[in-house]
Amino acid sequence: MSRRPAVAVSVGDLNGIGIEIALRAHDKVARLCHPLYIASYDMAAQAAEKLGLSLPPSFEHLAPEAPPFTIRPGLVDPASGAYAYASFRKGVETVREGRCDALVTLPIHKEAWMRAGIPYKGHTDALRHIFGRDAIMMLGCEKLFVALFTEHIPLAEVPKRIEKEPLTRFLLDFRRETGAEAVAVLGLNPHAGDHGVLGDEERIVEAAIEAANDRLGERVFHGPLVPDIAFTPAMRARYTYFVAMYHDQGLAPLKALYFDESVNVSLNLPIVRTSVDHGTAFDIAYLPGNGVRLTSYLEAVRTALALVEKRRAQRP
Repeated sequence: MSRRPAVAVSVGDLNGIGIEIALRAHDKVARLCHPLYIASYDMAAQAAEKLGLSLPPSFEHLAPEAPPFTIRPGLVDPASGAYAYASFRKGVETVREGRCDALVTLPIHKEAWMRAGIPYKGHTDALRHIFGRDAIMMLGCEKLFVALFTEHIPLAEVPKRIEKEPLTRFLLDFRRETGAEAVAVLGLNPHAGDHGVLGDEERIVEAAIEAANDRLGERVFHGPLVPDIAFTPAMRARYTYFVAMYHDQGLAPLKALYFDESVNVSLNLPIVRTSVDHGTAFDIAYLPGNGVRLTSYLEAVRTALALVEKRRAQRP
């Protein structure tokens, strides 16, 4: 058996680009770790044939508990959604049981999950339920990390979710998981509310920041920052870690700056899980010369391995 870490790779929606990325990056990933692809041989072979590729000789796989189906590139399909979810759940099990050291997830299609009757809006939402923990979604790279206080909810719901105690717990959990020495916390409203002129949610954010800093006994969290200047070069020179109040507030600037190298990291969980920072790209899936990029996937693997090593070093 190899002494390298073992990484479970859930294949995501097979109608999208994830499986192509996994196959094209296999040789590089296999030099970093021992990958275990959560897919049946027949489904992987079907995808490879459609791509004009061959399965690598070292392609080790584990079939999820889902029926096979016909891959239909670029189409939202309940069968593909169910398979993607089953692949993810089996991947979680392999890490939970100690067979693998980390889980790296390839992109799913949320509508396909919904059509398949999956009751979660994404991986992080499912992980919260599986482990009964308040998982934190953090995305980024070594130059910039952004954690999302709220994620996949309608924008109209965000202000209702901003409460002092949940935000305080979020900040404290984020500090414990990252060890960050300085974290910029964004306000919700334009101009961070202009002292109540444009909204008063910032008063709650400020109270949570003060409470978290008081419990830590040091000034780690700063803000609430005016959102439209939070990611300027001057601010990024001061901070590497940011907390955004909602999805697009944090991810629009992150992806504009570092789309290719960014990864998704699940914090506050008993397992290591990372993911690519992009979607299924149905519009280019299985097309010749589609230009799929491997960078985010390779960085997700490297990040997972670094987190595994960090956890090993922290064990008594």
